Amino acid sequence: MPISPLGRRILALAIPALGALIAEPLFLLADTAIIGNLGTAELAGAAAGTSVVQTAVGVMVFLAYATTPVVARLYGSGHVRHAFEVGRDGLFVAGIIGVTLAAALWCGAGFLAGLLGATGTPHGFAVDYIQWSAPGIPAMLLILAATGVLRGFQDTRTPLVIAAAAAALNVALNVILVYGAGLSVAGAAMGTSIAQWVALGAYLAIILPRMRREGISLRPSSSGMRSTTRVGSWLFLRTIALRASLLVTVWVAARDGEATLAAHQIVFTVFSFLAFALDALAIAAQALVGHARGAGEDTRPIIRVLIRWALGYGVAIGAVLAAISPVIALPFTGDPAVRALVASAILILAAFQIVAGLVFVLDGIMIGQEDMAFLALTCTVTFAVYAPLILWMSQLPGPGLGCIWGACGGGYRGPRAALQSWRVAHRRLS
Repeated sequence: MPISPLGRRILALAIPALGALIAEPLFLLADTAIIGNLGTAELAGAAAGTSVVQTAVGVMVFLAYATTPVVARLYGSGHVRHAFEVGRDGLFVAGIIGVTLAAALWCGAGFLAGLLGATGTPHGFAVDYIQWSAPGIPAMLLILAATGVLRGFQDTRTPLVIAAAAAALNVALNVILVYGAGLSVAGAAMGTSIAQWVALGAYLAIILPRMRREGISLRPSSSGMRSTTRVGSWLFLRTIALRASLLVTVWVAARDGEATLAAHQIVFTVFSFLAFALDALAIAAQALVGHARGAGEDTRPIIRVLIRWALGYGVAIGAVLAAISPVIALPFTGDPAVRALVASAILILAAFQIVAGLVFVLDGIMIGQEDMAFLALTCTVTFAVYAPLILWMSQLPGPGLGCIWGACGGGYRGPRAALQSWRVAHRRLS
């Protein structure tokens, strides 16, 4: 079946975005592989350290999402200068947050490592990883904001190229610093920090000359920074609600026993991998819907195609998951009990892939519509309903992993999909 011009536009944005999203976890994968050869204590410490750093950066993803739709709308309306001014203000907000967060992580490294259960020798390695990752935090957050600017200008290829190059540089630096210089876990963190600053330099080398050509002052606007912060606060609330739902689900799985927790980790890994494709589609939705709004175009055709693609993805991936559910755990574990739990939970995950696809794409559409407040409130209210449900299930005698993932799909993502579908339909009519 031939792809429509709109479909080609979606793919032109989504495929490079997917590549960039996958490149980012390669930083963590490289660190894990390189550190893993040092010893168990080093790997355990790095595991705690990376959890702290990834969580701190992960909740700041709003720095990209707050910028993309505004820049896209202004770009679509022909206000290129104003779009770059929004991007500039977003970069300054990211820099201020980044410096503050880096200082907090450096000073609180010991406490945070202990909070995640690191003790003894691993605790020292965890502190090393957090503290030497801290200098790279401002660059990481500035990259989020810069990525949002480029996405708003309908450019997802440049972030892909920079992310891939930075991932390769990260591997080389880590090998040199960890093995060549003998810096152990601290060397891996230093290598990642350096790679992030080099990547930021590449972004700025692209964005700043464009700003100068538009005659834009590099001095930020206080009103623009306040606007970015206000929009970002809603998206920050959304992210906190999402992460809280994941944490409470892990907690309930842990209460059900070691086998359930191990199986949950495998199922969640599969879910996270599949989410990359959906997140890429959501990024395309942010850019296309924002641009269409700015250009005064009808967004309904874009929304219909995006939703149709999300549902098609859910059906196709759900069918594949169901088919391979009996064997999907084989590469991860040799424990028959864990494999059985994974097989049953994967069937539940397969059944809810349509809902997952819809939720991700509706997120992107609503961000493109700059409907951040309703999106944040939807996630928060849904979590307020889901948390008591999943906590009640934890009191049942062995709720089972299938029931836990069923509650996550039907009790959290299902209501989100319903509320967001109603909102998008309502806004389309307004």
